[in-house]
Amino acid sequence: MKLLVLLNPRAHGGRAGREQAALQQKLRAHALDAQLEMTTGPGAARERVAGLEPGQFDVIVAAGGDGTLFEVVNGLMDQAPQQRAALAVLPMGTGNAFARELGLAPGAVDRAIGLLKAGSAGRIDVAQVTTATEHFHFINMLGLGLVTEAARTAVRFKWLGRGAYTLGALSALVSLPLSRLTIELDGVALPVQDRLFLQVANTCYTGTHFKMAPKAKMNDGLLDVVLVNALSRRRALQLFPAIYDGEHIEAPEVSVHRVSQIKVSGPADLGCAVDGEFLGNTPLDIRCIAGALNLIGV
Repeated sequence: MKLLVLLNPRAHGGRAGREQAALQQKLRAHALDAQLEMTTGPGAARERVAGLEPGQFDVIVAAGGDGTLFEVVNGLMDQAPQQRAALAVLPMGTGNAFARELGLAPGAVDRAIGLLKAGSAGRIDVAQVTTATEHFHFINMLGLGLVTEAARTAVRFKWLGRGAYTLGALSALVSLPLSRLTIELDGVALPVQDRLFLQVANTCYTGTHFKMAPKAKMNDGLLDVVLVNALSRRRALQLFPAIYDGEHIEAPEVSVHRVSQIKVSGPADLGCAVDGEFLGNTPLDIRCIAGALNLIGV
């Protein structure tokens, strides 16, 4: 099994880059046939993966955070389905929300290499997003509204580690942004109304430890849409702790829908937070592509 390991040296405030030699040593100690490369900037990982020859590598390993994984996923999806190598994750970033689905906490590199060594893999779904000007894919979550504002704030406080996401969420709750959204789920239109946020989830976690979509599964051919209606600041603060264990979905202001296609329209400047990146604006057309990628560790 030949591996291409793409390491983002800027992940986790630059700590990932400083671990290059140690990572190389660990890969050798496990007798893995791995080619380790450092990414050179935004978009480099996607370009590198998309340009690979069929069969050049058996597994592409995203070593970094959710943003690194996002680029690798999109590079794989740029290729024809029959040419895609398997995907693997080394959680070396700040958040690594997707890695939690594999039982990997941020920094659990040794355990992740153990999964690589075992080589067990399974098919997972990928979400395809089309906007007026862009086309991309994600495997974790896409958010609109408060979750986007929370993610933007968290970027400024990444030096706090996991606490950055909690601070970002609390900061966004202070401003309590509301967006009037038109939503269609599998062809059925929902009432147009103000929403605190909308999150489209392929997996459970966001920001590492928020269990935003507790029933989401990455291999069921469906996406979980979590909708939170307009509510008071006081009520929002009351609900906030419930996100840690997923109990927020029991609140009357919250609804969860499991569908294969989502269409969303809203203010033209309403941007998205998607798998560690800020990309895309409404209107959005999101579709689930069942079993699009082969993931090591499933």
